[in-house]
Amino acid sequence: MKTDSTANRWQARTLTVSGLLGALSIILGMTPLGFIPVPTAAGHATIMHIPVILGAVLEGPKVGALTGLIFGLYSFLRASIPMFADPIVAIAPRVLIGIVAYVVYRITRSEALAAALGTFSNTAGVMVLAVVRGYLPKAAAWAIVVTHGIPEIIVAVVITVIASRALRKVRR
Repeated sequence: MKTDSTANRWQARTLTVSGLLGALSIILGMTPLGFIPVPTAAGHATIMHIPVILGAVLEGPKVGALTGLIFGLYSFLRASIPMFADPIVAIAPRVLIGIVAYVVYRITRSEALAAALGTFSNTAGVMVLAVVRGYLPKAAAWAIVVTHGIPEIIVAVVITVIASRALRKVRR
């Protein structure tokens, strides 16, 4: 059983790590660092969701969900298109990134699968909500999933695997 001191330390760690990873997501969104050029119509793959996946894989579902919440709030507050000015579209899928990545990692112990399915949950979640809420037609959403989602999954897998393994070595 955890003592109050131990519980407070874990709560402080969760908030601190979530805040740091959330800040990293925001920095990635505010700078060119968060946009990796890819040869598709989208022109780039965003990597702002990778800190969410890393938080979930390395620290657990609370850190993943809180970091996703920070990412989602940033998307909502900085929205330049109506779809992301909708808090349901901007925030809910981002919180789910961390939960999905954690569950996948917990079951498979694969950073690659956690990154792939965490990224897919974000792309699919945003697109499904965008269609349901009338921001995009189905055909446009599918085109985005294929042309934008696949490169993001590939980039996320590569970066997440490298970063999570490096961070685990540093923590030992």
